[in-house]
Amino acid sequence: MDWGKGILLTIISFVALIMTMVVISVRMDGIELVTENYYEEEIKYQDRIDQSNSANELDRTVISYDPQVKAVLLDLPTGSTGTLQLFRPSDSTLDQEIQISVNQSGQTSVSVSDLKAGYWKLQLKWDEAGVTYYEEKKINI
Repeated sequence: MDWGKGILLTIISFVALIMTMVVISVRMDGIELVTENYYEEEIKYQDRIDQSNSANELDRTVISYDPQVKAVLLDLPTGSTGTLQLFRPSDSTLDQEIQISVNQSGQTSVSVSDLKAGYWKLQLKWDEAGVTYYEEKKINI
């Protein structure tokens, strides 16, 4: 075998490998986007940073998870309203959105016992005294 045939076989093998990888990646199922409206969310990201900074300035932990009772505890004042998103990065069909309205003092409890076990990201956006806040917490159920 001479050099020309060796180089030709190497190039053909490389092209076959690349084509195989392309076919495998195109046929893959279960690839989930982080969000459907990615570009619109990216434009609003600075607002989310400001809301997150405002939440960090509060002197309390707003979201906590109690694994014993499988509940998310929210420390929000009376009159607060907001949205709690339960985000499952591996399967967007399991995502949920819960409207929160605090009518009583103390912690508000949200049961997560019916959620599939695994990694979840909790995203809470709420209004308190005319200011919008945002906080995230990652949990394993």
